[in-house]
Amino acid sequence: MEAYYKDQINTVYPELNITSIKQNTIGQNNDVVIVNESLVFRFPKYEEGIEALRKETDVLNHVRKHVSLPIPSPTYQSFDPYEAGKVFAGYEMIEGEPLWRENFHRFTKEEDKERIARQLVTFLTELHATSSGDQSSEDIHREVEDLYVRIQKKLFSYMRQDAKWEVSNLFESFLRNEKHAGVNKKRIHGDFGASNILWDPERYEITGIIDFGETEIGDSAYDFAGLFASYGENFIRRCLSLYPDGQDILERVMFYKETFALQEALHGIEHNDARAFENGIREYR
Repeated sequence: MEAYYKDQINTVYPELNITSIKQNTIGQNNDVVIVNESLVFRFPKYEEGIEALRKETDVLNHVRKHVSLPIPSPTYQSFDPYEAGKVFAGYEMIEGEPLWRENFHRFTKEEDKERIARQLVTFLTELHATSSGDQSSEDIHREVEDLYVRIQKKLFSYMRQDAKWEVSNLFESFLRNEKHAGVNKKRIHGDFGASNILWDPERYEITGIIDFGETEIGDSAYDFAGLFASYGENFIRRCLSLYPDGQDILERVMFYKETFALQEALHGIEHNDARAFENGIREYR
């Protein structure tokens, strides 16, 4: 596959001298290749991912002027032909490595945890503020109800009876709660978890945020749910104490976090991704 991606890139950018190319298998929605150990190229795997990538490049060009942490700057782009496997975007690699859960647990000093929390919350506060002209106050029940219906139709047949009851109780309790009406929606990252948060293990600092493919106008609590899933409840409570009105969104943060495995299974079944489906449905079988 590396040779294929090399040809696709050089067809559009023949002046780019590619001396090495290596595929990264982490991406769920995009095939990712590292070129010359310094450039990252992303190729959407699915047709709907093409428009998402175009939207992402527009968002990155707008957002990077307003956030304090490095984010991708898509220097290389190709949307013609408009086909999965041929469309791509590329940018200079941001220094650092993913802040996986096991790395996070190396933090023994409270000041290190506090510094990381402040960096992440500052970034989210800045990102959420960039939606000034787009944000809206909407009842988020409709989106949650749509997710619930898709889960019932596509996943319930694979689940234990008690697991189905637990999922139903989770969603129906959320949908009955009138507090969730009129949420002020903002621009969110949409996949704000360990794989997309880069850090420097020598300085114990965040060095950048990547993968804005799920960015949308949505509930800010969703981004904090990604942090919760990656680093646990104690850390998310620390973060919410630093975020404006953070305690007001804690209940929604906890709800979204509980839906992540289901969403992974749903992604798997809707995109014929057996690994994603198995990873997501495992605890419900």
